[in-house]
Amino acid sequence: MDLPSQQPSTQFLTLEESAKVDAALLTSSEKFLTRLTISSHKLLKHIAQEYNVTLEQLTTQQIINWFEEDSKIRHEQGIEASFLKW
Repeated sequence: MDLPSQQPSTQFLTLEESAKVDAALLTSSEKFLTRLTISSHKLLKHIAQEYNVTLEQLTTQQIINWFEEDSKIRHEQGIEASFLKW
């Protein structure tokens, strides 16, 4: 898997999406889980694109491999070189 060495800062939840979640008739916990789910969906789409597969074809092992590779990049090249900025 080839990940570019520099990625623009990625925002997983747009301000519009966040506002929609805020407006939903949900508890705070449900809003958190909704934001997490939306963000996870976007990340999974990104991972699927990296592997050149559809979201439905993405496997658990590919997801694990992607996280391992991103972690390796973060440790070896710094947080700015990794996709996830945490």
